Amino acid sequence: MNGKKTSPVILVTRKLPPAVEARIARDYECILNGDDRLYDDAELVDQSDGVDAIVCCHTEHFTRAVIGQLPDSVRAIVNFSVGVDHCDLEAAGSKGIVVTNTPDVLSDATAEITMLCMLGAARRAGEGFHMVRQDLWHDWSPTFMLGTQVTGKRFGIVGMGRVGQVAARRARGFDMEIHYHNRRRLAPAAEQGAIYHETLESLLSVSDVLSLHCPNNPDSRGLLNAERIGQLPDGAIVVNTARGAVVDDEALVEALGSDRIRAAGLDVFNGEPDGIHPAYRELGNVFVLPHLGSATVETRDAMGFRALDNLDAIFAGREPADRVT
Repeated sequence: MNGKKTSPVILVTRKLPPAVEARIARDYECILNGDDRLYDDAELVDQSDGVDAIVCCHTEHFTRAVIGQLPDSVRAIVNFSVGVDHCDLEAAGSKGIVVTNTPDVLSDATAEITMLCMLGAARRAGEGFHMVRQDLWHDWSPTFMLGTQVTGKRFGIVGMGRVGQVAARRARGFDMEIHYHNRRRLAPAAEQGAIYHETLESLLSVSDVLSLHCPNNPDSRGLLNAERIGQLPDGAIVVNTARGAVVDDEALVEALGSDRIRAAGLDVFNGEPDGIHPAYRELGNVFVLPHLGSATVETRDAMGFRALDNLDAIFAGREPADRVT
C-alpha cells in the first residue's frame, strides 16, 4: 500500500452487491475485486499485504497454512456467509484473528429454495423443463410424467436451526407432518407441533421427504451414507440445501439409480461447481440448482450489511454480534 492509511484497509475477495460495496468504500480504504476473480491460496496471501481485515465468501479457503501466512496486520476474517467450514477456526483463534459470519438473514431465502428443490424433485420439474425446451413433448396421457404429491407427507428435518425452522413453517403450508432431529430438543413454542426424534435413525424411518439443514463439520460429514439411506422409506425424496459434504455422493447416486430413492433436489454439492459427481448431471430423477440458497437481491444485501456491521464493531472496539472465534 502506498501513502499513509487514514482508515482500516479492507480486502474484499469477491464482487459484492453494489449497495454493499458502496458502503464499504464509504467507510474504509478497500481493495475490491471488480473482475470477481477467484483467488488461489498464494494470491489470497499476497493480496492481504498491508490489510487490516478481509471480507470473504465461502469460496475462499482459509486453511491453517493460509492463515499461518497472513500478515500480522490482519485482525479479522469477516464472512459473507453463514457457514464457516472454509475457515480453520482453531488456526485463526491461535493467531488472534476474529472470525464472523452472517446468520439469520438468509433463512427465508434458503427455505424457499428448499421448497423449490422438494417440489422440483417430487414433480419431476427438471425432466419436464428439458422436455419442453428441447421440443420433446408431443402428447398427454393419464400416465404421463407422474410424480409424487407432497401434500400430507412426512417432512423430516436434520438440523432444526434457523433455516430448518423456517423450512418447517413453509412445509406446513402443504399440510405436511413435521419431524426433526437436532442436537437438542427445541422448546414447545419453537417446535410448533413438530415431532422430535432423539436419534437420526428414528427420524429417517418416517421421512417421506428428508431435508438436510445441518452444518458441515466432522460429525456431519458424509452423514447421509448408504446405511442411513437404507433406513429411509422406499420412494423417499432427499433435499439438500445445506452443504454438499453432508452427503455421500456414491451412496445417493446408487440409491437414485436403483429407484430406492424416488428423487433428490440438490442445491449444494461436493466439489462444486466443477467437480460435482457426473451422475447428478445425467440422472433424470435429480433436480439440481447451482447453489442458489441465498441468491435474492434482498438477502445478499442483508448478508453484506450484516458482515459490515460486524466489521464496524471490530474497528470500533466492540464485540461483533456474529463472532465465531
